[in-house]
Amino acid sequence: MIVLKDILYKVAIESVKGSTAVDIKKIHFDSRLISAQDVFVAIKGETADGHAFIEAAVANGANVVVCEELPSEVIPEVSYIQVKDCREALAVMASNYYDNPSANLKLIGVTGTNGKTTVTSLLYQMFKTLGYKVGLISTVVIKVDDKDYPTKLTTPDSLTINSYLKEMNEVGVEFCFMEVSSHGIAQHRTLGLNFEGGVFTNLSQDHLDYHKTFAKYRDVKKRFFDQLSKKGFALTNVDDKNGNYMLQNTKAKTFGYGVKNLTDYKVKILEKSFSGLKLNINGTEVWSRFIGDFNAYNLLAVYAVADLLEVKDIENLQNLSQLKPVEGRYQHHMSSTGIHVIVDYAHTPDALQNVLQTTNDIRSRSEELITVVGCGGDRDTTKRPLMGKIAGNLSTKVILTSDNPRTEDPDSIIKDIEKGVEPQDVSKTLSITSRQQAIKTACILAQQRDIILIAGKGHETYQEINGIRSDFDDLKIVKELLDQLNK
Repeated sequence: MIVLKDILYKVAIESVKGSTAVDIKKIHFDSRLISAQDVFVAIKGETADGHAFIEAAVANGANVVVCEELPSEVIPEVSYIQVKDCREALAVMASNYYDNPSANLKLIGVTGTNGKTTVTSLLYQMFKTLGYKVGLISTVVIKVDDKDYPTKLTTPDSLTINSYLKEMNEVGVEFCFMEVSSHGIAQHRTLGLNFEGGVFTNLSQDHLDYHKTFAKYRDVKKRFFDQLSKKGFALTNVDDKNGNYMLQNTKAKTFGYGVKNLTDYKVKILEKSFSGLKLNINGTEVWSRFIGDFNAYNLLAVYAVADLLEVKDIENLQNLSQLKPVEGRYQHHMSSTGIHVIVDYAHTPDALQNVLQTTNDIRSRSEELITVVGCGGDRDTTKRPLMGKIAGNLSTKVILTSDNPRTEDPDSIIKDIEKGVEPQDVSKTLSITSRQQAIKTACILAQQRDIILIAGKGHETYQEINGIRSDFDDLKIVKELLDQLNK
């Protein structure tokens, strides 16, 4: 049994009503999960306030309530811990509850708009190849060494993070690579974790529905580096205009990586094709299976982190050349009819521009570049016309369609995207609400050697419409359609 006072260590407490010497079983922030002797943390969310469920939590058996505002009626048998911020308190309590598991392994956090999944997944892949037991917390999957768990959030809540880190401790994981989202930082999900190092990939417009302004979004990312300890390292992309800004107040040792500027870790792109990239990293040539300039940055970040974690250079470069591309990240498929298909998660203007520019750099211009793209519903609306403009400018044909409309009308989302398509690009742009029909149209339009780019969903194997998730895998569908058309 755990005593309440032990999990309150380092929590900023404003007042206590009741005893802190009581035994507790579990911590929850969902009153429906509470049972006898559990702690209920009243989180103020975007759609609901946990304070409204204190009474229900106590009725379900909670003997401790952590809250920002004390309820009007206090039950004598219940301990009430008043704090300034329940999310901060939850993060610290979660670490204490699971015996601070992040201190028992080397935890590396990767943040930025694009590249988080690729960098963390490749680091996991590399360190597994090197023979270590490794953990991964990413948008796509959570891995405890060889065991996989599904995930819905880029950065899970602090209880979930610490429970998986504890499991990693139990099986002897030495390194864990973790995506750190702006939502995760803003909501203190990573507070109290002991990071060995942090990586900044890049910054472009995203999540303004949540953060409201780009400056706030940028400063939330910076907060992650501000919180790193002097024992850790902070690695930044110096080619990004916000790269050095991230390091201004960090206590960690600082390092840079880039293509354009002189820095600690430098890469030159020597050759690029649909087969891969030939790179020169810090003076040594290496071939990789990855496509595109943005992947040169991702690979360099992986190399730099491995170097900072004291992997020998020859092992580092050898393993870098063996890394396999991440599912749904510039995933290339060649059909039996000679049509190139690229499936990518690009769901921001910057990411879409990167994948289109990469494709244009490789193609000879005699091929058509047919882009199928949409935008997610209930998310930042200001990026929609930007996506339309970029797709129109950099493609030979564009099909605007549904992504995950969620609770929004897909046709109204498409109209928002259409507003950004410039007059000279309107004639090459189609709008087809059904994503499957849009992909089918692209397949019908494509001839041998043409390129179909399907952007926005990448690794996702579902489409969400009005709260219902249905099976939908872009790569699987396009393969099936091309096979049918070839018969």
